[in-house]
Amino acid sequence: MPPTPAPDRLRQRLFLFVLALFLGAVLLRAGATRITDWFWFKEVGFERVFLLQITAQWTLGLLAGLGGFALLYSNARIALRGIEQVRESVTVLAQGGIQTRERLFVRLAELLALPFAALGALALASTAGGRWRTLVQFWHRTPFGDVDPVFGRDVAYYVFTLPTIELGFDLVSGALTFALIFLTLPIYLARGDIYFRQGGLRAEKNVHLHVATLLGVLLLVQAARLVFVAGPSLLFGTHAPLQGASLTDVTIVLPAQRALAALLFLGAVWILLNARRGTLVRPAISVVGGYLVLSFLLTVLLPATYQRLVVQPNELARETPQIVHHIAATRRAWGLDKVERRELEGDQGLTAKDLEANRATLDNVRLWDRGPLLRTFGQLQSIRTYYEFVAIDDDRYVVNGALRHVLLSARELDVAALPTRTFVNEHLTFTHGMGLTMGPTNEITPEGLPVLWVQDLPPTSSVDRTITRPQIYYGELQSTYALAPSRQREFDHPAAEGDEGVYSSYTGTGGVPAQSFFTRLLFAMRFQSLNILLSSDLTDSTKVLFYRNVRERAAKALPFLKLDNDPYIVVTDSGHLVWMIDAYTSTDRYPYSARLRDGTNYLRNSVKITIDAYDGAIKAYLADAEDPMIKTLSRIYPNLLRPLDEMPADLRRHVRYPETLFDAQTALYATFHMTDPETFYHREDQWQIPRADERDESIGFQRHIVMRMPGEKEAEYLLMRPFTPRQKDNLASWIVARNDGEHYGELIAYRFPRQSLVFGPRQVASRISQDTEVSRQVSLWDAGGSEVIRGELLVIPIESSLLYVQPLYLQSQGGRIPELKRVIVVHEGRVVMEETFERALRVMFGGAGPERAPAAAQLTAAAGGAARPAADQRAELTALAVGHYEKARAAQRSDDWATYGREMQALGEVLRRLKDLKP
Repeated sequence: MPPTPAPDRLRQRLFLFVLALFLGAVLLRAGATRITDWFWFKEVGFERVFLLQITAQWTLGLLAGLGGFALLYSNARIALRGIEQVRESVTVLAQGGIQTRERLFVRLAELLALPFAALGALALASTAGGRWRTLVQFWHRTPFGDVDPVFGRDVAYYVFTLPTIELGFDLVSGALTFALIFLTLPIYLARGDIYFRQGGLRAEKNVHLHVATLLGVLLLVQAARLVFVAGPSLLFGTHAPLQGASLTDVTIVLPAQRALAALLFLGAVWILLNARRGTLVRPAISVVGGYLVLSFLLTVLLPATYQRLVVQPNELARETPQIVHHIAATRRAWGLDKVERRELEGDQGLTAKDLEANRATLDNVRLWDRGPLLRTFGQLQSIRTYYEFVAIDDDRYVVNGALRHVLLSARELDVAALPTRTFVNEHLTFTHGMGLTMGPTNEITPEGLPVLWVQDLPPTSSVDRTITRPQIYYGELQSTYALAPSRQREFDHPAAEGDEGVYSSYTGTGGVPAQSFFTRLLFAMRFQSLNILLSSDLTDSTKVLFYRNVRERAAKALPFLKLDNDPYIVVTDSGHLVWMIDAYTSTDRYPYSARLRDGTNYLRNSVKITIDAYDGAIKAYLADAEDPMIKTLSRIYPNLLRPLDEMPADLRRHVRYPETLFDAQTALYATFHMTDPETFYHREDQWQIPRADERDESIGFQRHIVMRMPGEKEAEYLLMRPFTPRQKDNLASWIVARNDGEHYGELIAYRFPRQSLVFGPRQVASRISQDTEVSRQVSLWDAGGSEVIRGELLVIPIESSLLYVQPLYLQSQGGRIPELKRVIVVHEGRVVMEETFERALRVMFGGAGPERAPAAAQLTAAAGGAARPAADQRAELTALAVGHYEKARAAQRSDDWATYGREMQALGEVLRRLKDLKP
């Protein structure tokens, strides 16, 4: 072979040098990321999470890798026995001008045996290390106290033990398969010990014994898998009337699996016996082929025949025991067995006494939808383009001595919206958001805008709820790192006057200190920013704040939990801002339990996580200490999860039942409130969740609400969802989750009598659309070029009756601020539309509902101001009516119908006010 030219050798060396640099950079960055992660875990106090993961991953991976390498390389060495003689014989033949290809194959077999064995061992180590949590949870498993009806095993066996057994089988079968296909057979082929002769495949005797041993062990592993994995996994099956093991599974499939396991055992023995006699191919093909055929016949064809001819003609009678297991398991797994049932007397109509007794409910009816309110906040309260309101949160606060339902949103910093994006601006100056906006759910200004209790920059409050530490370094939006404090001033908020801003300096305990050159070098490599290393603005007090998205931060600290998608912010009594996140334990291995689309068939809101918006402090509290899965995790991570009693009282008051869990439970309860197997099978009383079309997306009715439940004395913060009968629109029931105090987590279902007809949301929405007054008003607005936005249709239970409320928003053409212009109230089929909810109530009930004074009137009364005489008000309103009438006449004469509609609308409102004015 001619020598490689010098330029080619130079290019090869340059390529290898560049490749080495690239791989070195990748490894250095990965190492820097892992080390700075360790710094972060130390800073937040979750070192055990980091250390356990590293220790368990490496230990399990190392053991699996070493064991796999021993198995793989030993098989390769067995196949390579006597390779020297083979090589010498091939070399002799090669000197005569033949067999050069065979010599190459032999040499490749020798050279590649070790690398391939190492590669297979690395794959096994990666698989085992990636599933380290399976083994750790098995080691610390906690019994559920419930047993399955088929094998009589505790549910913990299926949740913790069965995955560990599966892992063991996966590793063993993977190692044996790799050894057989990628090492043993290729080596024997390269040696020439496997060859074609006389129209068939032939092999030496040593090949027979070796390959037969590997194949036999593989068959034994498959036999064990059928008994110990496939059989128990039948309890997770899905069938038409149930989920779990059906009658066919128990009667036909399970015995068939055991028979196949016995046949595999006998087949393995038969293959080994034939291998000793020098035959392998035909016995192996016979066993494997026979297993596949029998498997199809016994586990597919026979069960299908039995199901069709025996079970289906009498399905209810034959599957009743399995249906009973399915109902019971689902209700236990999803906590539906704890739902309290209460019967309602039917829609009896409301009286003045009912309204007065439920004044707290009426005072907290939510008139502002999240979508319109978020747009309004963004237009009125962003202040600067780089501030953003990400989401609207529901909550309840005691404001001025009364329980109020409020909507609030944090004002976060959007780094991507900065006018100038530089290292200094993004990471040293603009480091945090500022405050929040909060207001009641049901109050509006005369302009149709939301009343705001907390607003502006710096945040000011008109109620007894103030914010003393408004800076938001950790939120739903933050994803970049910040370096604080530094020699650069941190922008806090715009000044009240002039173009100057107000600045501050970070004094929190959060963040990793970046004092040493080595630490800065690590962070410079992690974030690929040389400025971290070279900047003279960093001081000995500077800290690196990263993982600033609160959901990402919680997931990093508590990777063994499933997190809710909706963090919400809380204002503490001291005026600090704290994020709360619900976290869940879940599994898809609860026998006979119904599953969601993602496979989950057991879910518990076991942990409440709080993250301080200023310093990022993370605390995790046990919300469901009886959950066996969280008990297991508490044993794995002792002292990491705190008792819920240790949560500060001002945060505990804002714990809420998570919508994700409630959504899953209520979706299942629509079917699983039926406990009689016959009723369940026929779906005689199945419910469905009414849907409301919002922007071409169908969303189920589910709302937070402050109300007094029937039979209770005080109003409380609830999560509520109605049900209608399947394929019908009338209301059948409604269910609530309680959020307050000792009643937290209780689920109560209220059911209307079957013989009563109570209008459901779709029927009410249809009646609203058909109402002439509503249609006329919407048409006038449309004619004027404005966009009418229909708010969410609210279902408000009051005693044994229902009140439906829907707000209407108006957004001018080209405008971005929706204004609340009308409130529609529906009761017993009657539709009323007025400017305010209180006025609509008075019209609906003939003055029975006492009107709550506007905020301005309340302040005047509190200050001792006297009410204006009725005669003066009547004269003023009369003059106002005449003015609107004349303007309408003038608009009519000039064919200005948009102005005409507005003036006639205003005239109607003035006349209504005159009518309501007391003599």
